[in-house]
Amino acid sequence: MATSVRRTTLSLPAAAVGPDNPLPALAGPRDVHRVTVPEDAGVPADMARQLAYRPLDSLLPVHRRDGYGRDRTRTDLDALVIENDRLRATVLPGLGGRVHSLHHKPTGRELLYRNPVFQPADFALNGAWFSGGIEWNIGATGHTTLSCAPVHAARVPAPDGGEMLRLWEWERLRDLPFQVDLWLPDGSDFLYVGVRIQNLHHHTVPVYWWSNIAVPEDAVTRVLAPADEAWHFGYERTLRRVPVPESGGADRTYPLRSEYPADYFYEIAPGDRPWIASLDAEGHGLVHTSTDTLRGRKLFLWGAGRAGRHWQEWLTEPGTPGYAEIQAGLARTQLEHVPLEGGAEFAWLEAYGPLAADPETVHGADWSAARGEVADRLEAVLPRADVAAAYAAWRPYADLEPKERLATGSGWGALEVARAGYDLPGTPFTEDTLGEEQRPWLELLRTGDLPDRQPAGHPDRPGAPGVPGTSLVAPPWRDLLESARPSPSSDYHLGVAQWHAGDRVQAVRSWERALAHGRSCWPLYCLAVAEAAAGETARAAQRYAEAVACAGEAGKQAAKQADTETDEVRRTVLPALAREAVPALIAADRADDAATVLARLHPADRARGRFRLLAAQVLLAQGDAPGARAVFDEGFEVADLREGDETLSDTWYAIAERLVAGDGPVTDEVRARARAAHPLPERYEYRMRPARLHGSRAGSHPYERRTE
Repeated sequence: MATSVRRTTLSLPAAAVGPDNPLPALAGPRDVHRVTVPEDAGVPADMARQLAYRPLDSLLPVHRRDGYGRDRTRTDLDALVIENDRLRATVLPGLGGRVHSLHHKPTGRELLYRNPVFQPADFALNGAWFSGGIEWNIGATGHTTLSCAPVHAARVPAPDGGEMLRLWEWERLRDLPFQVDLWLPDGSDFLYVGVRIQNLHHHTVPVYWWSNIAVPEDAVTRVLAPADEAWHFGYERTLRRVPVPESGGADRTYPLRSEYPADYFYEIAPGDRPWIASLDAEGHGLVHTSTDTLRGRKLFLWGAGRAGRHWQEWLTEPGTPGYAEIQAGLARTQLEHVPLEGGAEFAWLEAYGPLAADPETVHGADWSAARGEVADRLEAVLPRADVAAAYAAWRPYADLEPKERLATGSGWGALEVARAGYDLPGTPFTEDTLGEEQRPWLELLRTGDLPDRQPAGHPDRPGAPGVPGTSLVAPPWRDLLESARPSPSSDYHLGVAQWHAGDRVQAVRSWERALAHGRSCWPLYCLAVAEAAAGETARAAQRYAEAVACAGEAGKQAAKQADTETDEVRRTVLPALAREAVPALIAADRADDAATVLARLHPADRARGRFRLLAAQVLLAQGDAPGARAVFDEGFEVADLREGDETLSDTWYAIAERLVAGDGPVTDEVRARARAAHPLPERYEYRMRPARLHGSRAGSHPYERRTE
């Protein structure tokens, strides 16, 4: 059959992504990938430079996505299929362009781990992420902010005369356009993927890219790569060089022979062909290779421990097979960012396809022979020279105009084109993609002034804060805000842009000016974050309390006036404020005020797992350890539990220690007795590293009332 690109629908049990968190993401990302490199680690000079090169310190201008739950209903998802007589790839343009499935027709094998459900979880840099398939990760260390966001898609002529599927978007953390071109040459067993990232600016930009491939795993799945060493990164946040395949007494190329989740970044010698494969007991599976620009290769494993298994169930559903991830990136490790000079680009070609190798050799004790067997089989079915030739054939097609648009992404690229006049024929960000989020900024661009949302500080609606929408923080937009007429909106957004630029003093002044226009929860929230960052715990708590009170008043007023726009405050802003205000009030020894904040919430919000956890922490801080324990005994699920977050276990053990200690001090002996008497229930076990005792002194636990 001729290669084709077509629309279809994929039906899955799916949890709704829900609304974005409306508050600006002023705090730095909660990154579990912070790293400590031992002095004797022998890190190469180029890696050391890139480990320290401009790590992400803010999610701005992106908002957090934490509005999802865990209730799933059968849902139709838009999908695109690219197919020849050998392979069928199914792509989800509304979910970051994820390749959901790669089916090999002659053998009937699914080459990827195909998640049977769509369940967001807090793994992306900005929150919502889901597992399975092939994910295109751009931005900064971690899963892309586009994980659950739409991208543009279109048909494009392919180098062999057929059709390609092009995906493209504007990545907002680094302000860069990128494209992903997928095509299947007639009769090919390999999916070719051409990727390009362009730096349209005059300055150098840090770039991050990893293609993450979820593959099925079982006890005899082996991951192979052309390396004898790897860089190990675990959730203890250290980076160290280890031998491959065996380290720590086990063969780590079998994902289920580790207990805890971990990354293994393979050290591939310069000049060697880059590839990685996951093969089953019969020597069958998926292989990935590329041109040399994509130099890094990695294995991520969940491990066989209780927490790793629980996380896998959390991301899918009980009873489904497990998976590991094999990955390919621009750098040796995912902890690095690579400089891309102004006006330059990164481009490369990837290939994904089936591989069959001799199982006895693949699973034999001779590692050199095992990886040599895979390398030979790969060269036989897809010579390295053919990949280079495919890349050369693709490059002239990267700028071809799309023939037919198949899906529409965001309007942020169109806004940047309107501002700077970029000419991007291959990835057109057209004016018709501009939406409501971009319109205030388009008006700023055209008139020099940013419009105010009607409810913000309006005399007929005292206290109603409105929802100011997304802030833009790049230097050109900050310059426009600085020249705009002072107003509640322009002062607020200018403060956010100044905060992002590191000018915190001016940011605070801008938010204070915004507050002078009329009481609003938005500048109050920003000032609370600023006070907390400055170590002013008591003042931050007071600002948070004022912001919650302001939003609560607006919600009551909206209900009285049947004002659906301002009612968004009650539905989204008040819960978002509460989840940050409650810990701040506890830290300031204002547990009773924290309880009052929770009481302001709608009962449906208070019933959510995140707020049940906060309720337990408030009760513990009020000295009611039995009441806090009762919350856990009733059971709850925190839908947006962060990857690597140990809040559940920390709170459980803090409660257990207080139950054992009574009114006495919490000593190491008490901690040990608490763990023996109150083991952590499996439903709350998400620790991705070995358990440890609390090192805090008596009375200093963040969720416990201080008794000193």
